[in-house]
Amino acid sequence: MIRTILRCLLAMAASAAAAATLPPAPEAHVVTITPPGLTGSEPAIAVNPQDPRQVVGAAQRWAAYSGDGGLSFTPVKVVADGSPSLGDVSLAFDHRGQVFLSYLAIQKNGLQGYWGHGPGANGIYVIRSPDGGRSWEPSPVGIKVWSGDEPDVKLEDMPRIWADTGAKSPYRGHLYVAWIEWQLTQSVILYSRSTDGGRSWSAPLRISTRAGLPRDDNGAVVGPIGTVAPDGTQYVVWNEGLNITLAVSRDGGRSFSPSRPVVDVAAPYFGGAGGIPGLTRAMGFPQVGVDPRRGTIYLTWSDFRHGDVDVFISRSTDHGHRFSAPQRVNDDLLHDGADQFLQWMAVDPTDGSVNVQFYDRRDDPANRRTRVTLARSTDGGRSFRNYAWSPAAFEGESAFLGDYEWLVALDGRVYGFWAEVAPPGYELTPPPEGTPPRPGPPRTPTIVRVGTADFRGAR
Repeated sequence: MIRTILRCLLAMAASAAAAATLPPAPEAHVVTITPPGLTGSEPAIAVNPQDPRQVVGAAQRWAAYSGDGGLSFTPVKVVADGSPSLGDVSLAFDHRGQVFLSYLAIQKNGLQGYWGHGPGANGIYVIRSPDGGRSWEPSPVGIKVWSGDEPDVKLEDMPRIWADTGAKSPYRGHLYVAWIEWQLTQSVILYSRSTDGGRSWSAPLRISTRAGLPRDDNGAVVGPIGTVAPDGTQYVVWNEGLNITLAVSRDGGRSFSPSRPVVDVAAPYFGGAGGIPGLTRAMGFPQVGVDPRRGTIYLTWSDFRHGDVDVFISRSTDHGHRFSAPQRVNDDLLHDGADQFLQWMAVDPTDGSVNVQFYDRRDDPANRRTRVTLARSTDGGRSFRNYAWSPAAFEGESAFLGDYEWLVALDGRVYGFWAEVAPPGYELTPPPEGTPPRPGPPRTPTIVRVGTADFRGAR
């Protein structure tokens, strides 16, 4: 028993020492962009491929724009007070420098967890900014919208938008959105495309061959996200039970191949007593990216196959037919009891580097204090170097960091967007009069931060 305890103590000490020696991300710069008095989580970020100085972030009902490559941001409102908050936001620049924000608006969920049972008005929307996030058009475009009084009302959830900006793609300028639809008996992945700059959208197309369970729990289809190869081929992935599932379109989104499992994973939902300490819940759903130079497809996700939660990557060099065995991205000791979770991946289209951001608890033997780590691979995802990114660890009880964070990369620069627990004494602005209280116990306030790193000097 004593020897076992000593071995555990030595392992924890070694893990802490390894974390303490993580090199800082080069030219690391971190700023808080949540407007004073507000909270934020589940943010999205995008960089203009035509002008890397333009960076836009968004969360809830506000956005923020930068004209200096993410060193400073100016917040702006996207929707007016009294309007539904923007949920599950995502962002994409098109080839003309316009930025599009997709989001969901929900007036009323169904039952807790069983959202397709009796929901109210809800829908998936897209809103456009013609000037790099400084202003937003007043009227969003609805892709699929329910008034709430239909006899077959369903609940739409978790939209993700992406754009085809490839110079040689026959579908350049097209926009795409995929999301979850919660039905009474199942969950499915739906998809829509716009060929006219976001002014109109196609009728939703189901792209999940198999349906998931109807609960917001393990067993649903969850976390859809897509990317575009230089020739216009789209790769869309999501969690489907205990695997990552892939659907492919080679005709600009008119049709998709039957979706199929490509990588086995552990359950993507880390909640309840067996979840991540201090958090109400966390997700490990996947991201997909393509190296436009080599055509390699990458998948990242996080799961607890090693006991604690780790971040993994798999790659395909044959257009998605086969994927490599899962490989850890975080480089702390195996089975050290430290969680790495809520990862996000970005493949830099200019140099092919694979960048992965995640929350990291390797420097706390109690698995509570959390930092943000950036991992980077320059050898096709075969090995990663981990960098310390956030300047200080945070800790909090009943915190909701969201179901995702976000990361983008362009021309050797990396831009991360994440939520942290607000500092002690943070004063919240009271909600507008008449705002209904959020159900459940109070959550620890969170704020949103942007980190930038510059690897151009390392080339």
